[in-house]
Amino acid sequence: MKSDIEIWLKEESEKVLKEVGIKKDQIILDFGCGSGYYTIPAAKIVGDRGKVYALDKSRSCLYEVMQRAKSQKLKNIRIIETSGELKIPLEDESVDIILLYDVIHSYYFSSTKRRELLNEIYRISKPNALISVYPKHTDWENLRDEIERANFHFERKLFKRLLHNNGLTQDYLLNFRKK
Repeated sequence: MKSDIEIWLKEESEKVLKEVGIKKDQIILDFGCGSGYYTIPAAKIVGDRGKVYALDKSRSCLYEVMQRAKSQKLKNIRIIETSGELKIPLEDESVDIILLYDVIHSYYFSSTKRRELLNEIYRISKPNALISVYPKHTDWENLRDEIERANFHFERKLFKRLLHNNGLTQDYLLNFRKK
């Protein structure tokens, strides 16, 4: 019997991420990528001319991402290891889509640090870039207001089957555009 992770990676992930807005040839940042359960399918969607930056502070998670990428012959993933600082080592206006999945909550960031992070996300986002947020463990309405105050326009809310803590769950994603 397939695990939820196998089901997600083989049957669901690409369909969900395409509906979010990921397309061929885009440049993606998966901020707080963990084990790469969103990174890997995003890399498949964007193809050889696209790129996915996988950023995380866990060296073991980043190693796992690269092992998965190698096993699937994906060469368009770039690892960014961080010690938790909020300066993202990417050029201004260089990213088409930023995934903030289950990372932008008080467990990881105080409200002051979230503002700093959103300012940094704004800096690296191309004009009209898409910011997709999985607001797990937080009040999504307050978070939406906070993101809008950071000069992103709320676009839509999607209710999808997602992978969280190695299990499938139904939950919301929030999509924003850079103003």
